[in-house]
Amino acid sequence: MHAYDIVEIIHGELRQVFESKVKNLQYSTIGLILLLFSATLHASESLDVLHWWTSLSERRAADFLRIKLAEENIEWRDAAIPGGAGLGAMKVLKSRVLSGNPPSVAQLIGPAVSEWAELGLILELDNAAGRWQSQMFPTIWQLVTHRQHTVAVPLGIHRINTLFYNKKLFDRLGLKPPHNFLEFKRVALQLQAVGITPLAQSNEAWQVATLFETLVLAESDVKFYRELFVTRNPQAYLDPKFGQALTRLRQLRSYTAKSGPDLPWTDVSRQFASGHAAMVVMGDWMKGELMAQGLSVDVDFACVAVPNTDNTHLYSVDTMVMFAGDYSKQFNQERFAQIIVSPAVQLGYSKLKGSVPVRKDIDIASLDSCGKNSWRAFGRGTAYQAPSLVHRMAADDTFKDAMVKQIQAFYLDEKISVAETQQRLAAMVRALNRKED
Repeated sequence: MHAYDIVEIIHGELRQVFESKVKNLQYSTIGLILLLFSATLHASESLDVLHWWTSLSERRAADFLRIKLAEENIEWRDAAIPGGAGLGAMKVLKSRVLSGNPPSVAQLIGPAVSEWAELGLILELDNAAGRWQSQMFPTIWQLVTHRQHTVAVPLGIHRINTLFYNKKLFDRLGLKPPHNFLEFKRVALQLQAVGITPLAQSNEAWQVATLFETLVLAESDVKFYRELFVTRNPQAYLDPKFGQALTRLRQLRSYTAKSGPDLPWTDVSRQFASGHAAMVVMGDWMKGELMAQGLSVDVDFACVAVPNTDNTHLYSVDTMVMFAGDYSKQFNQERFAQIIVSPAVQLGYSKLKGSVPVRKDIDIASLDSCGKNSWRAFGRGTAYQAPSLVHRMAADDTFKDAMVKQIQAFYLDEKISVAETQQRLAAMVRALNRKED
């Protein structure tokens, strides 16, 4: 039993005693004491929450969390920082910590959680965690623990290797969603023949790299993917499988809009929703955004895994950490953690955000077809799971940023050959590995 559970029991017992004694005494001394005790126990506590959820669907998901917390007398004081992939939010977080004004709660994901925990800045949530280990997927539990302590709160799992397609358009043209690249090419050519852009794609660096990492998985397997981006074997970058992924990336560019500006992902979602493009490869936060724009899964659009990746799950996990220091907030930080992980909040949040719950004991009957497929694919275990490089699951930001920059350069400049890019990346990885030794 947790400390706040004991306090609640005591509060209930005191209320019964006090109410029996002051049944006929209004405004008695004891009544006032009871009133003050109750007000103190249940007073709304404000927690400053720093995150990068600023799109329409992300705001809806954050507002859902805010409402659920408010029901438990915890105020979510919003500190949203715009910027794709959380780059701006990370700069603000570092600045606030250095100035001695860290937020109560902050969005932090992947290896960065352990990096911050190692500095002793993250509140340990062991009291709040309870039976999390038995309730969560093993990968999730490992992600939120550091040195045998729980240091983060998981919210939802995103599947990156998701291909969305315009179902109404596909039905009208008699097309089937592609499950391999031969089928993809056939569908793309048919779409181009009737004047429709097959693939919505931005030239923005992280979006190009997101598409590419799904292609690496498609042209190889989870073991090879991890060798590239987790163990960082320079020799793997010279492998023909990696070269084929680069070739595939260049081929897919021919099916995108010719201008290909650096569109924010939210503009890409609107391009797809309007029917100007028939397909898009993106993490399933795209589903949440499309639904926020009024579209329905399996009616207006649907999703399948990126060709050749049906049995794998390229994942990113939304997590929050609590900053230590102001221990007067610890009680409500721990309550925050427990509320977020509860089954009802996990399901409600995921339906708005596009993710799936982090719990393996959840009833997924109310999830849509995309959600059910994602949850089941992730549940197959680590042999089928690949941590997203681009979305901070596989490596530190220095490695990720260098890789993303090189992939974008290759994508935009056709003069750069596949072989040259392989050699350049292999040399870069060797240099980065030496720097860390």
